[in-house]
Amino acid sequence: MALFGTQAPAATSTTGDLSKDVEVQQGMPSDSISDLAFSPTHDFLAMTSWDKYLTIFEVTANGTVGKWRAKTINPQNKEEIPLCLAWSPDGTKIAAGGADGHVFYYDLAVLGTGDIVHSHLWQPHSAGVKGLRWFTFQGKPVLITGSWDKSVKYFDMSTGTPIEMGTLQCQERVYSMDVRNQLLVIATAERHIHIVNLQEPSKIHKTISSPLKWQTRVVSCFSDASGFAVGSIEGRCAIQYVDDSNTSLNFSFKCHRQQDPANRDIARVYSVNAISFHPQHGTFSTAGSDGTFHFWDKDAKHRLKGYPDVGGSITATAFNKDGNIFAYAISYDWSKGYAASTPAQKLQVKLHPIMGDECKPRPGSKKR
Repeated sequence: MALFGTQAPAATSTTGDLSKDVEVQQGMPSDSISDLAFSPTHDFLAMTSWDKYLTIFEVTANGTVGKWRAKTINPQNKEEIPLCLAWSPDGTKIAAGGADGHVFYYDLAVLGTGDIVHSHLWQPHSAGVKGLRWFTFQGKPVLITGSWDKSVKYFDMSTGTPIEMGTLQCQERVYSMDVRNQLLVIATAERHIHIVNLQEPSKIHKTISSPLKWQTRVVSCFSDASGFAVGSIEGRCAIQYVDDSNTSLNFSFKCHRQQDPANRDIARVYSVNAISFHPQHGTFSTAGSDGTFHFWDKDAKHRLKGYPDVGGSITATAFNKDGNIFAYAISYDWSKGYAASTPAQKLQVKLHPIMGDECKPRPGSKKR
C-alpha cells in the first residue's frame, strides 16, 4: 500500500524527514497516550490513554478514519485508566490492562463501528496491569498479563471467557513485557529481567540483571526471537542475546541525549520510552522524552536515521504489519512530574511512511 500518496525518495543523510508524516485528528484522546499497537492482520491502530479510553482507528491510503471507541469502566462503575493493550494473533480480539488490575477484553468480530463495549472483564491482579501479550499454546490463544503486583498470569481465551492456566511470581513489579514466537521477556523494578521459554510457560528459564545501571523503561524482543532490547531512564539502550553462546554480541549504547547549549561538557539525559522492531528487516526504533525517534541496525551497530524533535515526549511507537507505517504518540510522559503537566503539552499521534532504505539494514548486516 502506498501510504498517503506517492512515496518520495528517502533522504541520503542520516537525518530523517518528517514532512510526509500525517497527524491523526478524528477522535483523538484528551490526555496522554499510554500505549499503541497495530493489528497483526489489518491497518487498524489501537491506543490507550489517560482519559480512560481505548480508541481504534482504521488507517487508509488518505490518512485515518476513526472507527471504534470505548471507555474502560469496571464492575463498580468506576472509570479505569488503561495502561497497556495487545491484539490477538488473528486480529479479531483486543485486551487492555487497567491501573486497578482489571483486564478489558473486546471481541471486534461481533461488533460494528461506533462505540464498543467489552465482551468480558475480570480482575486478575491486585495492582495495575502494565504488560499484555498473546501467544499460541497447544493450538489455543493465550493472553499473558503482567502486573505491579509482581506476578505474570496466563489465560486460555479460546472460548472468549478467560480460564486461568498458571502464574509466574516475579522478583519485582512488572514494568514492561514482550513476546516473540516462544520467547517471553519480563522487565521488572530493581532492574530484574526474567526470560521465559513459552514451550515451558510455567517456569522462568533465566533471570538476569539489566545491563543498564538505571531503571528499566521498556523491553522489546528481536524480530527473530534470538534476544531483546532494553531501554532505560538514563538515555541508554542495550542489546541482549538469550543464548549464552552469543554473549559476545551483547552491547549497549547512548541515545536520546542532548548537549547543554550553555555548557558543552554537560549532557541532558532523557528516558528511552519505546522500542519497536521492524517486522521484516529486524532493525528497530527508539523513541524518548527528548521528542526524537531513531532507526537502528543492531547488527552493524549503526544508526540508520535520526529525526528532529517533534515538540513533545514520545510515549509509544509501533510498526504496522507490513512495516511501511511507523506510528508514534506525542504526549506528556510524567518524566518531569505533575508540575510540568500543562495544557500547553502537545498531544498528537502521527503516522510516518517508511520510505526507501530508512529501515533497511546496512549491506552485509546479518538480519536478526
